[in-house]
Amino acid sequence: MSEKNKAVFLDRDGVLNKELGDYVCRLEDFKLLDNFEALKALQDKGYLLIVATNQGGLAKGWYSEEILAQMHQHLRSEYHKHGVEITDIFYCPHHPEYTGDCDCRKPKPGLLLQGIAKYNIDPAQSYFIGDRERDVEAGTAAGVKGILIDSDQPISTVLDQIA
Repeated sequence: MSEKNKAVFLDRDGVLNKELGDYVCRLEDFKLLDNFEALKALQDKGYLLIVATNQGGLAKGWYSEEILAQMHQHLRSEYHKHGVEITDIFYCPHHPEYTGDCDCRKPKPGLLLQGIAKYNIDPAQSYFIGDRERDVEAGTAAGVKGILIDSDQPISTVLDQIA
């Protein structure tokens, strides 16, 4: 049997880019936080880096899949310049008031379960860094250790919590 991978799942808004208090709807408002060295350190320890983000603004029609793809391409390319590879980005396009219930909107674990299945990840060796209680709840439901940070808090401040 092949060895399982380990991963650090990352919420997006308030963790990888500046929290605006509401959805980031325009590429020019998508400001990355400087977590390059911290994520490089995790990558060097053998962790896959996977983004798991609620994007209910899609359901609300506040921005398009195309704009979201541009933001995510920008995220990947900026981290790539610093030697960091974002393995994948999973997002929930739903919002309960617009599209009804789904399995992927955090605090449900659907986004993490997708990543775990796709990349053969061992949840017990993995973490989820988020700035909302729902991120920790989603992690716990997926068997992943949740680490709660403040919005825009440097990830370097919680590296000691990751084996």
